[in-house]
Amino acid sequence: MKIVVIGGTGLIGRQLVPLLQQRGHEVLAASPNTGVNTLTGEGLAAALAGAQVVVDVANSPSFEDAAVLDFFRTSGRNLLAAEAQAGVRHHVALSVVGTGRLQESGYFRAKQAQEDLIEAAGVPYTLVQATQFLEFLGGIAQSAGAGDEIRLSPAFIQPISSDEVAAMLAEVALGAPRNGRVEIAGPERFRLAELVQRYLDLKQDGRRVVADPHALYFGAPLDDATLVPAGAARQGRITFAQWMAR
Repeated sequence: MKIVVIGGTGLIGRQLVPLLQQRGHEVLAASPNTGVNTLTGEGLAAALAGAQVVVDVANSPSFEDAAVLDFFRTSGRNLLAAEAQAGVRHHVALSVVGTGRLQESGYFRAKQAQEDLIEAAGVPYTLVQATQFLEFLGGIAQSAGAGDEIRLSPAFIQPISSDEVAAMLAEVALGAPRNGRVEIAGPERFRLAELVQRYLDLKQDGRRVVADPHALYFGAPLDDATLVPAGAARQGRITFAQWMAR
């Protein structure tokens, strides 16, 4: 089976592609670096010719509100139209747990727009919503403060390792379309401020995290339900301690 991975050279894509290849599938890692550009449409028709499944794990190069919205709207429209033309039978897209609860954030409004396009396009689909990646803890800290003090919400977080995201995406891609959402999460639940402090301490980073219930997360307020699955979710096995030890 031919599978096209959009964003196939990024964090998730470069782990997903070999997993699918090991199962005997023809896999194309599609990105601007390989001549496939979903924003301009360049190379899309050729890449999707004969493809049965498309997995979209691409992310916007800019998180500025207007730029990220344009990225997900434009690339989504181009990709879904090309898939319909090529007869793709399953569109899998990676999104974020809590997207619908984070609409004060420009980034998550853009992710919601992407999800809405997929639901309306008519191509059979599965949306895989993941919790925050453990690999993003440093970026979360960087986004939340200047100098030695970082202010973060004490809301719950249930982070997952990126390699487990890739493994779960591979299973979904090889299964039947759900025409709905699948939530995936890590095995442990933490307070965001406490977890980032543990991460910084283990990295021997001297910055201090202040737990602030009013601190915004990429522009959006949080409560205990915002960033964690709303119902039963598929859970990984890699703990924070195991991930740090690697």
